[in-house]
Amino acid sequence: MSSPSHTPVNPLPDQDSSPVPARKHRLPAALRAMRPKQWVKNVLVFAAPLASGQLLDLEVLVRCALAFVAFCLISATVYLINDARDVEEDRLHPKKRHRPIAAGELTIPAALVLAAITGVIGFAIGFVVAIPLGITLAVYLGLQIIYSFFLKHLPVIDLAMVASGFLLRAIAGGVAADIELSQWFLLVASFGSLFMVAGKRYSEMVALGAEAGTRRSLERYSSSYLRFAWMTAAAMVLMSYCLWAFENRDKGPLDVPWTALSIAPLTLGLLQYALEVDRGEAGEPEDVVMADRVLQVLGLIWLVLVAVAVFVP
Repeated sequence: MSSPSHTPVNPLPDQDSSPVPARKHRLPAALRAMRPKQWVKNVLVFAAPLASGQLLDLEVLVRCALAFVAFCLISATVYLINDARDVEEDRLHPKKRHRPIAAGELTIPAALVLAAITGVIGFAIGFVVAIPLGITLAVYLGLQIIYSFFLKHLPVIDLAMVASGFLLRAIAGGVAADIELSQWFLLVASFGSLFMVAGKRYSEMVALGAEAGTRRSLERYSSSYLRFAWMTAAAMVLMSYCLWAFENRDKGPLDVPWTALSIAPLTLGLLQYALEVDRGEAGEPEDVVMADRVLQVLGLIWLVLVAVAVFVP
């Protein structure tokens, strides 16, 4: 069955690639270029300690907090390099054209110097916390640079490389606290990453169209293919999570299958996020999470159920 056709809901106002007038902001351009709003993705470093029930251990919590800071700095390095490289394409995008480098608020040389500074500090924190964490950060940075310079416009590879960033964030918390990562955790993290990225690309196509010139890989995707990709990933996330939940249903107090109960809010959360994807409004996943109250409530219910299962004897 073919998917319904979509027309861009936010057509580009023009194809002018010159810098746009800078908006007024409270934060300086250098900090905004590091994309602090997108640091919310880095909370994934707390996922493995949460699933293992060790997050409330003080040493584990401190290590994960430092891993969070390190990933924020290294991801800021990636964002600065990407924005410096993609400045012309970003000026064709209705939102990205207001980023500091694309808008001319921050010069490319200054952005690259800032990227070097955040990278050095991020690696210093990572290797001090744990050598495996430092290696994870290095793999993340290496993959993202290879992606930005060589693989960014290749379909499918594009999805895999961006999804690897989400997956490595989830792995980072485990290696920082020396926690063994279960097969179910890795499956959920892997397919969850693919779900987020395929949904992001699908939303970009719905909102802007494949011919907008903002991302060349979109020209080689079809909306039906991207829909297939994120629907398949969502199904695999749910299946893997259910297997973990039923395997651990005996955890928690009062003989209540807390982990099994958590399947319901997770499923509804996936459906709610999929609704945003299908509308073309999930091009920036962090904006969806921060703005969607239904998704936040479902996430809180899921978190409470899992926390009761793993923390309460």
